[in-house]
Amino acid sequence: MNQVVRRGPIAAFFVGLWNVMNFTRRLILNFLFFGLLFLFLVLFLVAVGRGSGVQPLTERTTLVIAPEGRLVEQFSADPVSRALAKALGDKSGEEVQLRDLVRTIDAAREDKNIERVLLRVDGLQPSGYASMREVASSLAKLRASGKQIVAFGENLSQSQYLLAAQANEIYIDPMGSMMLEGLGRYRQYYRRGLQEKLGVDVHLFRVGEFKSAAEPYILDAASPESKEADLYWMNDIWGRYLEDIAKLRKLTPEQLSAGIDTMPEGIAAAGGDLAKFALQQKLVDGLKTQEEVETLLAERGVADSDADGGFRRIDMPAYLAQHDAKHLPIGDKRPQVAVVVAEGEITDGEQPAGTVGGKSTSALLREARDDDDVKAVVLRVDSPGGGVYPSEEIRREVAALKAAGKPVVVSMGDLAASGGYWISMNADRIYADPSTITGSIGIFGLIPNVTRTLDKIGVRTDGVSTTRFAGAFDITRPMDPAVGQVIQSVIDKGYADFTGKVAAARNKSVEDVDAVARGRVWSGAQAKERGLVDELGGFEAAVADAAARAKLGAADKFRVRYIEKAASPFSQFMSGFAGSRLGASLLRDSDVAR
Repeated sequence: MNQVVRRGPIAAFFVGLWNVMNFTRRLILNFLFFGLLFLFLVLFLVAVGRGSGVQPLTERTTLVIAPEGRLVEQFSADPVSRALAKALGDKSGEEVQLRDLVRTIDAAREDKNIERVLLRVDGLQPSGYASMREVASSLAKLRASGKQIVAFGENLSQSQYLLAAQANEIYIDPMGSMMLEGLGRYRQYYRRGLQEKLGVDVHLFRVGEFKSAAEPYILDAASPESKEADLYWMNDIWGRYLEDIAKLRKLTPEQLSAGIDTMPEGIAAAGGDLAKFALQQKLVDGLKTQEEVETLLAERGVADSDADGGFRRIDMPAYLAQHDAKHLPIGDKRPQVAVVVAEGEITDGEQPAGTVGGKSTSALLREARDDDDVKAVVLRVDSPGGGVYPSEEIRREVAALKAAGKPVVVSMGDLAASGGYWISMNADRIYADPSTITGSIGIFGLIPNVTRTLDKIGVRTDGVSTTRFAGAFDITRPMDPAVGQVIQSVIDKGYADFTGKVAAARNKSVEDVDAVARGRVWSGAQAKERGLVDELGGFEAAVADAAARAKLGAADKFRVRYIEKAASPFSQFMSGFAGSRLGASLLRDSDVAR
């Protein structure tokens, strides 16, 4: 006969605790199992969705190019963040890669199924005129191929209009606007607020009377040198803009300038109607609503009641995905021209895309040097400059590439100034758009001092040191003139290094370099006249030059590859999932997924 064993209260507690833990373990394992099962199901559905979601491109299709966001050389956010933001409808940090926009236009030019292009650029945020001129050049080639471009906008800015003007026809909404106004550069100046109101003394150490970046902290208004230099390069860029627009619209630069000068009277005569004023100035061809433009495209192309807008169309992202799927580099053994992008401020260490890191950008250049398939390198620079040491790290890698027998060609984007020029100067050839902003060969240091600020609230700094310079760089103590002498000596040495390296790289005397340096900014065209730039041209010209130097032959004998930090497998999966129709639907409609 079995006896019933009765447990004491303590034993019963631990047995119960064990049972709870065992149940929890099984529950967690079940969650993991079903979670993995769901994950594989999602992967399957994503694959199916991708396979069936892209419709084959048919003849007489209208390509809709409507980029939204800031125009950049490379994305500043990782693939997962971009895909999630897109899936959730967040457009606050949206970006458009210049290379993608140009690639789309160039592909459409050769595509027999693309009959025309609808261009909408009022959602594009340009960063400068050099990159916009690259896009405009591709649009001009598309138009010259015989394919019609119809541009439509609601409110077009001056920069956006440079692209719209490439179209055969330009329409704006009757309630929209478009007007030219010119270029201006105005900044706030803080000397009185900092020194007189807050008691902050700012010490500026520099070489070059035109190095004006730090002037707002020591002056109440722009210096004569700053105004002279700015107006010089701005007039050059603006004159070129007027010539481009005048040629496209069959006007003269003088007519465009007169329209700006008499703008108040012209708008008043148009009854305050900005759209009507743009039409009278011959900047647009007509006033139409979006629906009217879509009706026009349906009549000229192929009507499709099931498509957005009622005409056969494909949007830029879908078209680019189709194009890239047909041109996968898998198995492509052709020699490569590698492209390394240096965009943003130059800072120390490892930096994400959108910022130039001394270590991270150097590593990309070193990867190109170590890769036997890479025969030449194009360094695409779009940077206002930054730190001296990280700039020098990158310049050394450019020199190392050349020493390894691999040609390096620099392609300057909107801006390649100061440190941006430092990393460029050792290239075999430097290309810039005529409207690139470059130069600014100079050095400065800015040291604030808050002694008087603290004194206003009754705070003093005092103590002892073993030498006269221990603690001398403390901004809460009055600056010793000897400290200022030390800093100025360092700045002088930095400028001597800068001009000396430019002289060596450009085969000039230091005196000749100094004459065009001293912190002065030039347009690309002005820089070429002064020997700081070798050729005027865009990215495509730089690639062709690099390939020619490496003796790679015609364009179909090599391929162009961007060297960038690779995304992790998880990032690739998540970005692919969020970018699929199923993933976007789940993320958009599910609070849990959000």
